[in-house]
Amino acid sequence: MQVAVLPATSGNDQRELLRSLRRTERKRYFLAFGLIAPLLLFLLVNFLVPIFLILKMSVDDREFAHAAPRVVTALAGWTPDAPIPETAAQALIEDLRAARGTPALNTIANRLNQDSSGYRSLIMSTARRLGKATPEAPLQALGQISDIWLSSEIWQTIQRASGPVTAMYVLAAIDLHQDSKGSIKAAPDNESVFITVFLRTFSISLIVTLVCLVLGYPVAYLLATTKGKLASVMMLAVLIPFWTALLVRTSAWVVLLQRDGVVNNLLQWLGLIQEPLTLVYNRTGTYVALIHVLLPFMILPIYSLMVGIRPHTVRAAISLGASPLSAFWRVFFPQTIPGVTTGCLLVFVLSIGFYITPALIGGAGDQMIGFFIAHFITETANWSMGAALGGWLLFITCIVLALLGWAKTRQQA
Repeated sequence: MQVAVLPATSGNDQRELLRSLRRTERKRYFLAFGLIAPLLLFLLVNFLVPIFLILKMSVDDREFAHAAPRVVTALAGWTPDAPIPETAAQALIEDLRAARGTPALNTIANRLNQDSSGYRSLIMSTARRLGKATPEAPLQALGQISDIWLSSEIWQTIQRASGPVTAMYVLAAIDLHQDSKGSIKAAPDNESVFITVFLRTFSISLIVTLVCLVLGYPVAYLLATTKGKLASVMMLAVLIPFWTALLVRTSAWVVLLQRDGVVNNLLQWLGLIQEPLTLVYNRTGTYVALIHVLLPFMILPIYSLMVGIRPHTVRAAISLGASPLSAFWRVFFPQTIPGVTTGCLLVFVLSIGFYITPALIGGAGDQMIGFFIAHFITETANWSMGAALGGWLLFITCIVLALLGWAKTRQQA
């Protein structure tokens, strides 16, 4: 019997073979990248770039410098320990005269008022009372209008408003502010609102997530174990909320939960209550509507995992002596944990960003952070504050997702 012997390859042949393999691998990488490049471009243009631009607005502070360029230049390099420069006072007078009767005056007044309340009226009154003549002592002329111009605090405020970046909105979004010395301090109690709103948002989202889990897990189990037409009907009932507009669903709950609505009439007819309950424009109505909207996002991920679980694993545990409850808890439930984690994550992340449902059904003390973001952007046109609130919401959400991912990794390990 003869054995074929392959000719030995030289070192040059081996190096050429390795280079050929590397070229082949690079071609495969480039081909794979080319296939996903449209998706990456879509995410970059429609997701990452808008987020970056919004977050950039939360620290951008160039409007004041555009509206009052002379005083910004005059105060460059000035320190609070030094006397107030006459050139800065003269520059401010020229800026106010140039801005009078234009939107720039509102820009100057609003920006300073955001830093220190009360400065808007000062700017407006100063602009009205400035004469046309050029004073020999500009600072003294401003001091005759108001003593505030003789203190260094307002000039420090102007200097902080000069930009081009500021931390004012980012700090204000978590109830902090920067005093005249640059120290970061907590806002007064009567002005602290956003920390409470963030806590309310996450507490409502957490409760909605837990209730959806308690209600959705048994429904998913029934869907996974039921066969025939009944399973199709049950799945249709779960999917109906997806096919109904959010505004329509929310408005329907307002009709159902009002004092003369279907729910109160039914409870009175059954004799369970004597007087109508207040179920709308409060926290109860908010919970009911949010749970109804988000429940399918809990059911479907759990159901998709339960369908793939083989029922003989539970039967095998029971045949080995485990009780049905023990077999379910120790054999069936652990296999559904990834679906539970996904469902909880979806419901929690979606609920913290809800705006329409709490705005229509909740009361004044039930509004979530989405309401305030929309208020600053659409009502007051304060995009910087809205962007700062959205940035903090994004940051906290990313932390929550990272912690959940870390916990999931530890569990799998």
